Amino acid sequence: MIKIAVDSSSDYTQEDIREKNLCLIPITITLGNENYIEGVNLDRNDFYRLLEKSSKFPHTSQPSPQAFLELFQSAKDDGDSVICILLSSNLSGTCQSAHLAKSMVDYENIYIIDSLSATFTIKIMADYACRLVSEGLSAQEITAKIGELKSRVKVIAALDTLEYLYKGGRLSRASAAIGTMANVKPIITLTKEGGIGVLGKALGKGKAMAGILNRFKEMGRDENFPLYAIYSYGVENCEKLEHKLSENGFSPDSRLQIGPTIGTHIGPGAYGIVFVAG
Repeated sequence: MIKIAVDSSSDYTQEDIREKNLCLIPITITLGNENYIEGVNLDRNDFYRLLEKSSKFPHTSQPSPQAFLELFQSAKDDGDSVICILLSSNLSGTCQSAHLAKSMVDYENIYIIDSLSATFTIKIMADYACRLVSEGLSAQEITAKIGELKSRVKVIAALDTLEYLYKGGRLSRASAAIGTMANVKPIITLTKEGGIGVLGKALGKGKAMAGILNRFKEMGRDENFPLYAIYSYGVENCEKLEHKLSENGFSPDSRLQIGPTIGTHIGPGAYGIVFVAG
């Protein structure tokens, strides 16, 4: 048997995890003196409400090797293979913990994929892996195909506020203040190295949405994979983006809410798209 494992940065719902029979490695969110695990003791909308109210910035804790050990040992005992598709090593030490756990178990049929990505880009990869399992491919073949796919999975998003980039240390106070006064809306993506990069800066939401659409058209889309409209908290901006996409002949397959791991840094009101480039 081949098992597909993801961490909670993939933003699967608990229902999807059960339906697809995925193995989930939780990432802990610390806000103030409280620790939360999404889907266990933290709802996504509740998280964003806490984020808006709290004077403290949330912190994410990478899973320890112990979080992977039970899964890996069970696979070894049963003669199964495990394919882990994990949060970018540029954003977290999750992959490192998985590699340490693999060395502790000393079992070769564990395949650890650094997605160089986050949120629903990981979902696209993991859903594809599940499809390939059902088609009878081996774990090695699936790992190779995910390796080929991952550079083509894209996210383009716009931020409604610069506050959380500043709070997270990714933007200076002065830059955040100037950007807010000028109504600057950064258009962000995940870079090929797996970090958060700025594609451009737009003056106002309308130009930001046009910027997302233009970048999407430039990259092209592989229609063998879904197009997702994504948002953090509050659907108004996402609905407007969906309307603009529709006007240009593009229909998202689903609207999906970004979870705390990435939501911590982008804040409420963010919106964008996830797709596979053509």
